[in-house]
Formats: sequence, C-alpha cells, structure tokens
Amino acid sequence: MDARYCEAMPLSRRGLLGAGLSFFAWAHMPKVASAASARDPRFLTIILRGAMDGLSAVAPVADPDYAALREGMALTREGESAGLPLDGFFVLHPSMKTFARLYAEKKGLVIHAAATPYRERSHFDGQDVLETGLPGVGKVETGWLNRALLALPKGERLPQLGALGVGISTPLVLRGSAPVMGWAPQRLAETNDDLARRVLDLYTHRDPALARALKAGLTADDLARGGAAMASGGGDPGMMARAATGAARLMMKEEGPRVAVLSFDGWDTHANQGGVRGRLADLLGGLDGAFAAFEREFGEAWKETAILVITEFGRTARINGTEGSDHGTATVAFLVGGAVRGGRILADWPGLKMPQLHEGRDLRATTDLRAVIKGVLAGHLGLSPAVLGETIFPGSALVKPVPDLVI
Repeated sequence: MDARYCEAMPLSRRGLLGAGLSFFAWAHMPKVASAASARDPRFLTIILRGAMDGLSAVAPVADPDYAALREGMALTREGESAGLPLDGFFVLHPSMKTFARLYAEKKGLVIHAAATPYRERSHFDGQDVLETGLPGVGKVETGWLNRALLALPKGERLPQLGALGVGISTPLVLRGSAPVMGWAPQRLAETNDDLARRVLDLYTHRDPALARALKAGLTADDLARGGAAMASGGGDPGMMARAATGAARLMMKEEGPRVAVLSFDGWDTHANQGGVRGRLADLLGGLDGAFAAFEREFGEAWKETAILVITEFGRTARINGTEGSDHGTATVAFLVGGAVRGGRILADWPGLKMPQLHEGRDLRATTDLRAVIKGVLAGHLGLSPAVLGETIFPGSALVKPVPDLVI
C-alpha cells in the first residue's frame, strides 16, 4: 500500500524527537535582513491526497447530464440538496461557506476540468507527476516548488527563508536543495510538556546535537500550537484547520518561511461519499475551515497571500454501487487568498455526455494544471515563463501560464 496517500498514524514520543530533527535545518538558517521592498508575499500549496471529487465540490448543475450521473448524490440549485450559488452554471458544495464568501469578495477562484498530463489512475504515479512537475512518471528526486525557490534571485529574502512542509515527512514537491523545515501537528496523549523538557535535559548531557534539534522543534511547535492541542491523522476534518493555524503562525514569524505545503489525506472516496452530508462533506468542511484559519491568522498579511489547492486526479462522472466514485481524470483546483483575482470560474466545460467523457467514464481535462501553477508562480513570485517552462516544469514550454490569477 502506498504510504504517500494512506491515512497517517499518530506520532509517538519518538515522533516528537523526529519533529525536533525536522526543525534542525531551520534553526541553522542564516539570519536575513528585511528586504528593502515592503512586499512580503506568502504562497501555500495544499495537496488533497486520494483524489478529490471535483464534480461534487463544484457541481455543474446546469449540465443536463449531471443529475443522472450522480443520482442520489447530485447537488441542486434549490431544496434539501442545494449548493451555494456561484455563477449560474456551477454551485459550490454547501460545506464550503468560507470559500463562498471569499468568492463573493473576489478572493476565491475555481479552475474546473483541470488535470496534470497524467492519464492513468494510480495514486502513486499521479502524485509523482503532480509533485515533480514532469510531463509523465519518471525518476526525479526534486519537486517543482523546491526548484521554484532555487530559481528566485539569490539576493531576495524569500528563497533564504526557505519553505515549510506540514506533515510527518517532506512532500516530494518540496524536496531539493532549497532549505525546508518540517512540522507535524499532533496530539501526544501519553506525554506532556514536563516530560518533553526532561527528555531535553537528558539529551543536553548525552547528545548535544540531538538536544539542539529537539529544542528547536519544541520552540517551533509551541509557536505553531499557540498552547492548543493538535490532532494527527489523515482525513480528520478538524485537523485541517488546526494544521493551518500552526502553519500560519510559523509563517508569520519574522524569520519564518513564506512558502508552505500542507498535505491532507483521506480523499479517496470509493464508498459512502455522500452528497450534502457524508464523508466528502466533512472533508470539504475541514478544508473550508483551513481557509478560515489562514485568513484569521495571517491578518494584514492575508492581502499578499495566495493558496493553491490541488489533487492528483479526479473521480468518475458516474457514481458506483457503493455510493462513492472511483479514480478518474479531471477535477477542480481552488485558488484563494487576498492576493487572488477571484470571483470567477475558469472552465472550458467539456460536457458530461458519454462521447464527451474521457474513455467514456471521466470528466475530460481541458485545462493543464501546470498552466495554473505557472500562472500563480509568475504572477505572485515573479518567475519568468522561460524558467517555468525549462526548469520548474521541464519540457512544458508550450504550456503557457494562465494570466491574471493574482493581483
């Protein structure tokens, strides 16, 4: 079973020490002076592991074939299964009230019928393509976001601050030579702060290097938690808002990272997916809670924030016999934040009739997800189309960045 999208297990005391080690690199980053420019952008990528069902997150209620394909799970414009209004053709899942408000305020944007170049249905390979930025499955040990940091001018503050990876391991999209710190939100029911400090004292005398790493981890964890207990485990809706709160507090630190990746598991909804209520509704509500947490914690910095939400592929257009959906192709990406030019849905809608579906079963992709990511990196971080097409996403020069995604 692929550990990259399986449910995460709670961390033990050893996991706490591992979290301390993950902060070690950050603790030894060079001190950097404030940039001359007043601009201080923040960019976050949220990866929904397991393949989110875009046809339920943002439902095409005006498509004449939608309701029949989603019998028993379809959203509607009115009634008990009503979604939140967007543009007349699409409605938003009712669990996403924060995003609906941000969309109305023109700070939220939807990209529908989007996908990477990958057209098979393996989670492992799909996530590999999503995170490496390659046009297909291939062996590479760096991710597109780490390469993006390295491509920024060396004298700028942003690449020196590095990136934050939230989770028990560094996601592939962040692996590479650019500095990365890690933080794993968790609840350690079997221990307490006193025990952690005693362990720290023990290692101060026995293993000074590990003691320094643990101290750095404890300090950053205290900052991220703000005194609140954190929960672990993929697919926990409440965990998403708590992880977002901790990440935002780290990113608001003067010398904290300005780029981050959060990975949320549990989106592989083969069974009991549900409509306005159910497993997917809970997950989407958790994601929506993360948006609210980022907006609250960033404060004034929210106006320079862009958050991109992506997943490895979509799900089948027709529901299966267990009230769920199977692995598909195209899906939805979200872009949200004070720096986003929102209030829009970008979609070259392919239709849901049988001949219009990819291989007669999936929503067909009409937007290359790489074009969306390129558009954000160009508009928000200032990377050039040439660098994006050659270095960040190798072999993609013909995939042009989507313009005007950010202010």
